[in-house]
Formats: sequence, structure tokens, C-alpha cells
Amino acid sequence: MSYVNRLRELREDRDLSQAQVGKLLNKSQQGYAHLENGKARFSIDDLIKLCEFYGVSSDYILGLPKNLNYPDR
Repeated sequence: MSYVNRLRELREDRDLSQAQVGKLLNKSQQGYAHLENGKARFSIDDLIKLCEFYGVSSDYILGLPKNLNYPDR
């Protein structure tokens, strides 16, 4: 699932409007709609706020698999 679909799913599952989530990110409804439809990209700060707000990881929002093999550090 792409991140734009995940953003919409998270919002709709909580019965929130685009305007409500946009306000959280200091964006207008239209500005947030652009994020949801892929016309705009969100910043790292926006991603952090969304993760905290929804109580999910960034990997979840970004649609990354749970079992990524990260290189040894």
C-alpha cells in the first residue's frame, strides 16, 4: 500500500476530515489534500507529527515491510 493510501486510511478510520488533519500540520484542507493525493510531499516534521498523532511508526505510514534487513552499523 502506498503512503498516500495509508494517509487516507488512517484519517478515514478515525472519522477525521482533511481540514482537521491539515490543521494539525498547519496546512489548509487543500494543502493536506495535496499530500493525500500525491501532488505534494510531506516534510520529516509532518511525518513525525502524523506518527505521534496516529500512534503508528513511520515505517507503517510509508508502507515499508516489517522485516527489512538493515545493514549492520
